[in-house]
Amino acid sequence: MPTTRATTEEAGPDQPAEPPAPRSAVRTLLRLWPYVRPVRARLSAAALVAIVASCAGLVIPLVLKWLVDGPVAERDPAGVWLGALYLLLLGLAEALLFGLRRWLVARPLAGVEAAMRADLYRHLQRLPVAFHDRWPSGQLLSRGTADLALLRMFLAFPLTFLLVNGVTILVGVVIMLVQDWTLGLVLLGPAVPVMVVCAVFEKRYAHAARRAQDQVGDLTTVVEESVLGIRIVKGFGRHRSQARAFRELSRTLRGTELHKARLLASIWVAMMTLPEVAIGAALVLGAVRVADGDLSAGTLVAFLSTALALRWPVDSIGFLLALSQEAATATERYFEVMDAQPESSGTAAAVSGDGERGLRFHGVGFRYPDAPPGSPPVLERIDLWIRPGESMALVGATGSGKTTLTALVPRLYEVTQGRITLDGVDITAMSREQLRTRVAVAFEEPTLFSATVAENVRMGAGGGADADADAVERALAVAQADFVHALPQGVDTQVGEQGLSLSGGQRQRLALARAVVGRPDFLVLDDPLSALDVHTEAAVEAALRRVLADTTALIVAHRPSTVLLADRAALLSGGRITAVGTHHELLRSHAEYAHLMSGEEEEGR
Repeated sequence: MPTTRATTEEAGPDQPAEPPAPRSAVRTLLRLWPYVRPVRARLSAAALVAIVASCAGLVIPLVLKWLVDGPVAERDPAGVWLGALYLLLLGLAEALLFGLRRWLVARPLAGVEAAMRADLYRHLQRLPVAFHDRWPSGQLLSRGTADLALLRMFLAFPLTFLLVNGVTILVGVVIMLVQDWTLGLVLLGPAVPVMVVCAVFEKRYAHAARRAQDQVGDLTTVVEESVLGIRIVKGFGRHRSQARAFRELSRTLRGTELHKARLLASIWVAMMTLPEVAIGAALVLGAVRVADGDLSAGTLVAFLSTALALRWPVDSIGFLLALSQEAATATERYFEVMDAQPESSGTAAAVSGDGERGLRFHGVGFRYPDAPPGSPPVLERIDLWIRPGESMALVGATGSGKTTLTALVPRLYEVTQGRITLDGVDITAMSREQLRTRVAVAFEEPTLFSATVAENVRMGAGGGADADADAVERALAVAQADFVHALPQGVDTQVGEQGLSLSGGQRQRLALARAVVGRPDFLVLDDPLSALDVHTEAAVEAALRRVLADTTALIVAHRPSTVLLADRAALLSGGRITAVGTHHELLRSHAEYAHLMSGEEEEGR
């Protein structure tokens, strides 16, 4: 297994390492609107409640002004207690309103996150295999977990408080200007430098946030690979090299996070220093004017209290901008996946057609979507006809394109030249659901899921809708998978992630059972018996012959015992079919075929 994944700078064409072009964070975040629209009433109510709560806090300085210029100046104890009561009630109201805001947003935003995650998962299932070939799984996992958590946090806090703090600052500035416009202008002095600092910070932080989130995806990939490949890591003593690769990626991510922290610290310094200097200047100027009798002490107290009340809204601008940029990059990363084109569904209306029945390849060619320009195609001008009820063995050297050819039948990849027909109907004229109910596949490297044996087998019959217990038992019998009855719970035993609790031969037999459980019209088997011992192979072959008697099948084969299951064999060489005939005919007439079969053929004589 690889010790490291390609970094984001080496990613495939569907996975840009950096934002493809300078983009507006606002424009990017607006793409969330379809998900936010159903809960807009609750979010709007929450924002309104937060604005009212924040503005209630700005009333406190006005109460202080009344207290200082009134009851305090007149030495009225009753008035002082009344003012204290007003301040207490305002504080309680502010706290209760902020609590109400949190209650309003909690449930709907959890729903938004769940809806986005469900859409992402559903879309991933519809994306072509070529997409998954290029994208590291850790990048996809980080988009479905960490990025969506960032978006929920943004919708719950920064989105609301960018509005709330903006309104609070505007109202506070108006209050200060009404109280004394000279001191108000002093406090507005840092406004332009603050806006310049915010603009520079936003641009730099956007790039750092993108790098950090991509690096989290790379780190997730390494962890996932190490866990899934733990037997290889331990078996070859590669734990040190894996740990080293993990440390290098962790160190890179740590450097990026520290860079983000430095950027955030710099804007915090600017956002706190400039207003504090302005407040100090206003305090000195106000104290001089109070001493000269040009300003009442209550007005100065109220003015300074309002300025101090605005410290958090102003100081938090950098923090809110940072969270907004991270949410924008998370949104960008989410829609990089969602914008990828899913598999075309085909035209379900075409369910029958004229022409020869069976499975036929008409001048089929194939080139991988990300193949370098000018490189030769993997398959070229493939002409092959498998008659109804016939089994065809596909033989070829390693790397000749056998697995690729079999993947074209269920449209895991799309042909780039020619066409494939089933009973005279072009497979692209069928919906994928219709095609895959007629064609079943079993791969050389079987994949099992964290489910029971029965559930894994039933996946071959449209999610289990048409496969009852008897059908499962018949499929297990064909695959000679009687070992399942010795498992702790029989067919209801959980096989564990990737089926690693089973041997390679056991996994392969379950994959074969999954392929035959739905009794498909067409069967595509990619070397289905490679992991079986000789005796089990013979038993499976005997059972398969009964299945293949009524099924049109294409079987990738590497040894004569598998070839002999088929009626005819086809030799794939250099991306083309170079010979077709029975096993014995090809042995006599074609040297390359005889060479491929020679190792085991000698043993079988």
